[in-house]
Amino acid sequence: IGAAFSFVWLFITTILRTGHKKLTLHVIDNFDTQDLIDHENLDVYFLTEPYSQSAIKDGLVVDLHKNITHHQEKFIADCSLNNIPVFHADSIKEMIDGKVQIKHLSDNSIGTLQPNPIYQIFKRLWETVIIVLTLPLTLLIMVLTAIAIRLESRGPVIFTQERVGQAGRVFKIYKFRSMTVKTSCAEDKFATEEHARITRIGKVIRKVRIDELPQFFNVLKGDMALIGPRPEQESFVKLFEQEIPFYGYRHIVKPGITGWAQTVQGYADDTDSTKEKLAYDLYYIKHLSFWLDLNIVFKTIRTMLTGFGAK
Repeated sequence: IGAAFSFVWLFITTILRTGHKKLTLHVIDNFDTQDLIDHENLDVYFLTEPYSQSAIKDGLVVDLHKNITHHQEKFIADCSLNNIPVFHADSIKEMIDGKVQIKHLSDNSIGTLQPNPIYQIFKRLWETVIIVLTLPLTLLIMVLTAIAIRLESRGPVIFTQERVGQAGRVFKIYKFRSMTVKTSCAEDKFATEEHARITRIGKVIRKVRIDELPQFFNVLKGDMALIGPRPEQESFVKLFEQEIPFYGYRHIVKPGITGWAQTVQGYADDTDSTKEKLAYDLYYIKHLSFWLDLNIVFKTIRTMLTGFGAK
């Protein structure tokens, strides 16, 4: 109990401090700095010659791929030798935005996004333990939800659909049915195009994500993870693989019930928003770790309380 209260207290105080903590960055102006200037959690200052290391507070930002004078090269090297953080412009943008800049990806750089195989084993273990420990509560919620769905409308309680998982393998996903039954000849559509079919119970369970609870069994089967890129329908995957470079790379890890893209961006319902979603998914894969997963858990709780991204 003490550990739980301490954890909640640290989480709340961290949120309260986050809004007041700004990162002070100094830049060598050889790139477009507008994104940095516009960011609410950054204070950006331009270095002018003669450069001084004492002026730099939290780090130096420079585009290392553009023309740099010999004097600037020496200054950057001196900063590194004196333990002053030096950030490449694209790297700092990735860090503050929480997404990979996919328009700059190449066949060589995509290989650097390999997730840690050891953590993936540990991730499978701790996610399974969490599901098993919470089953008494989640099973009760699932039983009550199933009864409510059955009383409101005709049709199966559980909705199943084929989705694309790790390594492009197709599996059957489980969800509570939140819509009226679709005819067999109807074409696949994004969730945002199906509002008319959503039931009253469906609106509630989608907003607080109860409709996703049956996917716990997908996790136990090994088809999914608790946290990862959301699995997409095969017809959409084939379309996006033709229109979006490196789209298939998101299938290097298991799909998740919740994920970085879903908690930061919400739902994607067209090619442009899917490109943005891919940028967040690749960031998750690149930085896959326990602490990022824990961050997503708390963001998911916020999502459940606020209904962010619900469709």
